[in-house]
Amino acid sequence: MSATDRLSLIQWLSPGFPTGGFAYSHGLEQAMADGLRDPEAVADWVSHVLARGGGWTDAVILSLVLRGEDADELADLARAMAGSAERLIETMDQGRAFAATVAALTGRDMPPRPLPVAVGVAAHGLALSPDEVIAHYLHAFAANLVSAAMRFLPLGQVRGQTLLAGLHGAIAQSAARAAEADRAALGTGCAGADLAAMRHETLETRIFRT
Repeated sequence: MSATDRLSLIQWLSPGFPTGGFAYSHGLEQAMADGLRDPEAVADWVSHVLARGGGWTDAVILSLVLRGEDADELADLARAMAGSAERLIETMDQGRAFAATVAALTGRDMPPRPLPVAVGVAAHGLALSPDEVIAHYLHAFAANLVSAAMRFLPLGQVRGQTLLAGLHGAIAQSAARAAEADRAALGTGCAGADLAAMRHETLETRIFRT
């Protein structure tokens, strides 16, 4: 059962799943427009977001849903935790698309919720450990940001994949921490990323919605 469950999770979090994730950069486009062009600096930016930014709050909320806490209450909390208007759009639009597609595939009732809550509800019944589900989620999160960097910067496919592979340790570490975290662990410490997301709202020429 866990093999087919794992394949379902991989499908849900793959770039081909129609959540529109390719349209969002989580503020990274603004940071790159401001001069964040070095691949190592991009990797550092993403790793900080995973450890103490939006990736971390998503991971904790996902963990709480997987461990059976009330999804609607956590959906309200996820909306409140969004640090900017674009961040709210990002999680709500992707969560809505994710829920609608999973509902069509499975016949389950999946009301629209922020993305980590929607993923947690869908994955709650899978025979997979919370840390594995969270790690897959964070990998998809990081891969989307690396893909955004590859479209904005002259990284190339191999350099981009090398950058993503270098983030595997940070992904696994954040997933393990989040799997045991409670609500007191919710909080962010990535002011630069939050400010970039806010400033992106007025960026004149853009590739991404956020």
